[in-house]
Amino acid sequence: MARTLSAIRSFYKYLHRNEIVDANPARAVGAPRLEKYLPGYLDRAQIDLLFQMAEVRAWEGKFVDVRSLAILELFYSTGMRLSELQGLSRGELDVVSQQVKVRGKGRKERIIPIGDHAVLAIRNYESKRDDLLRALGPKADRNALFIGNTGKRLGVRGIQKTVTKFLAQIDEEAGLSVHSLRHTFATHLLDAGADLRAVQELLGHASISTTQIYTHTSIERLKRVYDKAHPRA
Repeated sequence: MARTLSAIRSFYKYLHRNEIVDANPARAVGAPRLEKYLPGYLDRAQIDLLFQMAEVRAWEGKFVDVRSLAILELFYSTGMRLSELQGLSRGELDVVSQQVKVRGKGRKERIIPIGDHAVLAIRNYESKRDDLLRALGPKADRNALFIGNTGKRLGVRGIQKTVTKFLAQIDEEAGLSVHSLRHTFATHLLDAGADLRAVQELLGHASISTTQIYTHTSIERLKRVYDKAHPRA
């Protein structure tokens, strides 16, 4: 209904601009209220299980498994979008100062801190990546952060396949996706008492209303705060 109404408005706007009709009657019609999509996310037990599985695989030392752990850790540590992680270059990530520069929507840049677990996973991956780059020689992409076995930048589909493979083992029926890690990042920060504005900045949302969709998951925390703080709770 909303899409149809938008098309009608645009059509009458065109007619009015070209003086085919005297006015745009569709302007006075209110749009239906759209329900906000409730994103899927992992609880603390699920996220612990996810990294346990990834760490066990990475301990074997295979390049792909070490890379998988680094990707999962970076997603959960920063909450960045799939396209943002896929487009990362080596110079944009600083493991010493533990931060990464991300180019988001509209080419807007933001700085996101990186946690200790992610830094360790990335350092291990960088060691394996450097070994692969030396073996491949000059034909490899030395600028990309995440590369495939051929030395080329890892594509969006490759990252999706890496992440969803692990998520399916957590809950195959939940329909979890790469974006679920972004939702999980925001949810866990808010559950721990993080400021909504800070989470908005970390996620790179232009409007705080976009970030507010995550507050539904924090209702239990708010209830605990209320019970503890309100004199007649």
